[in-house]
Amino acid sequence: MSLPPGFLDELRTRLSLTQVVGRKVMWDQRKSNQAKGDMWAPCPFHQEKTASFHVDDQKGFYYCFGCHAKGDAISFVKETENVSFIEAVEILAGEAGMKMPARDPKAQEKADRRTQLVEVMEMAVSHFRLMLKTGAGAEAREYLTRRGLNEAALDRWEIGFAPDAWQGLWDHLKGKNVEDDLILGAGLAKPSQKGGKPYDSFRGRIMFPIRDARGRAIAFGGRAMDPNDNAKYLNSPETELFDKGRNLYNQAPAREAAGKGQPLIVAEGYMDVIALSEAGFNATVAPLGTAITEDQLRLLWRIAPEPIIALDGDTAGLRAAMRVIDLALPMLEAGQSLRFSIMPEGKDPDDLLKESGASAMQTLIDGAMPMVDLLWRRETEGKVFDSPERKAALDKDLRTAIARIQDPSIRNHYGQAIKDKRWELFRARPSGQGGKRPWQPGAKRGWQAMPPVLASTKGSVLANADERAQDALREAVILAILIRRPDMLDQVESRMERLDMVGPDHDTLLRCVLTTAHHGAEALEERLLNSVGGDVLDRLFSLNHVRITPAIRMSNDDEIVLACLTEELTKLEAKRGVAREIRDAEADMDALPDEGVTWRLGQAAEARNKALRSQTEDKTTYEVADNGSLMDREELEQRDRVFDSITFEKKR
Repeated sequence: MSLPPGFLDELRTRLSLTQVVGRKVMWDQRKSNQAKGDMWAPCPFHQEKTASFHVDDQKGFYYCFGCHAKGDAISFVKETENVSFIEAVEILAGEAGMKMPARDPKAQEKADRRTQLVEVMEMAVSHFRLMLKTGAGAEAREYLTRRGLNEAALDRWEIGFAPDAWQGLWDHLKGKNVEDDLILGAGLAKPSQKGGKPYDSFRGRIMFPIRDARGRAIAFGGRAMDPNDNAKYLNSPETELFDKGRNLYNQAPAREAAGKGQPLIVAEGYMDVIALSEAGFNATVAPLGTAITEDQLRLLWRIAPEPIIALDGDTAGLRAAMRVIDLALPMLEAGQSLRFSIMPEGKDPDDLLKESGASAMQTLIDGAMPMVDLLWRRETEGKVFDSPERKAALDKDLRTAIARIQDPSIRNHYGQAIKDKRWELFRARPSGQGGKRPWQPGAKRGWQAMPPVLASTKGSVLANADERAQDALREAVILAILIRRPDMLDQVESRMERLDMVGPDHDTLLRCVLTTAHHGAEALEERLLNSVGGDVLDRLFSLNHVRITPAIRMSNDDEIVLACLTEELTKLEAKRGVAREIRDAEADMDALPDEGVTWRLGQAAEARNKALRSQTEDKTTYEVADNGSLMDREELEQRDRVFDSITFEKKR
C-alpha cells in the first residue's frame, strides 16, 4: 500500500513517542527529564536492569546503548507488536485519530476478509467456551480439574470444548449467518468428500485458542478426550490467518512478562505453558504441534536474547533438543543463543510442578545448560573413546557441527569450549585406579596427592618429597618450553595429554597449553594470565633448572628446542613407567613367584635404561647441567635399592 506524501510526517507529529514507548517500559525517574522529553528506561528489546534505553521525544527517535536498537514510533510498534509496517501505521493512526488513506481494491478486499475470518474465529472461541459449561463438557471439566485448573484459570486461558458432533460448530455459525467460505477458510470445518454438508474440524476435544502477537484468535489446538484417538493433539490447518511455523502459543503475554525481566521459557505443549504460567512463569511459550522452526527461533530472539528450552526428560524430548541445536547453530549471534533445561526422566514441567512445586522448576531454570554443553553431551554420551580412531571420529563430528556457526567469534569460542571439554574427558582417571585427583578450579595449591604408599615401600625414595620435587622440575622445564614455543605442541600433544602433573599449578598450566597453544603465543599468554596470573609464570621461568635449559636460552633454534623437549619428556615417562611397574609388582607379590616379580622389575629397568641410552647416543642431545646428570645416576641407584627391598620382602 502506498501512503500519500506527508501522511507519516503528520502521524509522527501527532504522536508522543514517550507515550507510545511508555506502554512497554518503566521510566527511570532519576535519569529522565520529562519536561525536555529526555526519557530513560531499561530496554524492552533485551533483558537488562540498567536504564540504557533513551527516548528523545523532540526528535522522535529512540536508541538503546546496550543492544543498539533504534527507530521511531512506527518501528517501535512494529518490533514490539510483531506486526507489519502498514499494520503498525494503522495502530498508531487509530491512536492519533487519523483516518488511513483508502487502499487499492484488492488489498482492501484481502484485509476485509482477514478481519472477517478473525470475527468468525472469535465466534468459535465463544461457542467452545459455552460448550465446556454444558452437560456435554462434564467429562472435559473433570479432566481439567484433575490437571489442576480451576474455573478462573479456564476463563483466563479461554479453554473450551468441542462436543463429539459432526456439525455442532457448523450449525451454530450458520445460525449466525456466517458464509460457508468463511467457516471453511478459517479452518473450522472441512468439505465432505461424499457431497454432503461440511463437517467440523474438531470433535470430542478440549479446545485451546491460539492468538497472534496482537491478541487476535487465529487458530485452535484440540486435545482428544478419547484415549484411542490417533491424534492426541490436533491443530487448525494452515489458513490465511494461521501459519503454524510462524507463531507461538501464548506469544503476546509471554513477551510482556519477558519485558519485565522474567526468563523466556519454551515448553512442548499447551498444558505445559498453562501450568508454568499459573505457577508464576508467565514468559512461557510453545511451538504449535511441530518442532521449532527458524521463524519461531527468530520470534523467540525478538522476545529475549537467550530463551530456555524446557523439554520433557524422555527420549522424544531429548531428540527434540538435539534438533534445535542443529537448527540454531548457523543462526547464533553475539548475545543471541539458547539454554536448555531438561526435565527429570519421564516428567514434563506440569508433572514436576505438581510433585515438587515451583521451587523445583526454578532450580532447573536457574541451572539451564548452555547450548555448547548439550552439543558435547550429544556427541559423547553413551560412547567409548578407547582408541585413536574413535577419538578422531569425535573430533570430526564436533568440527562439522561447529563449522556450521557463521559468526567467526562465536565459532572460535565454541572451539575453545569443546577443546576444554575434550581435555577433561581424555584426562579423566577411572576411580579406584590410583593417580592424582583431576585438577579442579579453586583447588588448594601445592603438591598434588600421590597414589597410596604400601608398607613395603614407605622407606623408599620413590615415596618421599624429594622424588616429587625432581619430577616437578622436569615438568617445569617441559611446560616452560611449550609456553615459550607453543608451536612445538604438535610434536608431543598426545604424550602431554597422558602426562600426570605433580608440581604446583602444573595441572592448570598444562590445561592452558593443551587447549590454547594451537591459537598462538599471544592467545596462550592471555589464557595463562587469566588462569594462573603473572606471579605463577614469573616463578616458573625464574627456576634455575628452567633458566639454564638450552631450549629456553636458545628458543629460536627448532632443533635444540625439540630435542630438549623430547628428552625431558622421555625421561619423565621412563621414570614413571618404572614406578608403575614397581607398584604393580608389589600388588602381585603374593600371587607371582620370585621369578615373576624379578622379571617385571627387570623389564621396567631395561625400558628405562634403553630410553636413557638413546638420549646419550643421540648426536643432537643437548648439554645437560650437572644436577641433571647426577639425578640420572641416582635414579639407577634408587631402582636397585627398591628392587632389593621388594625381593627381600618376598623372601621373608
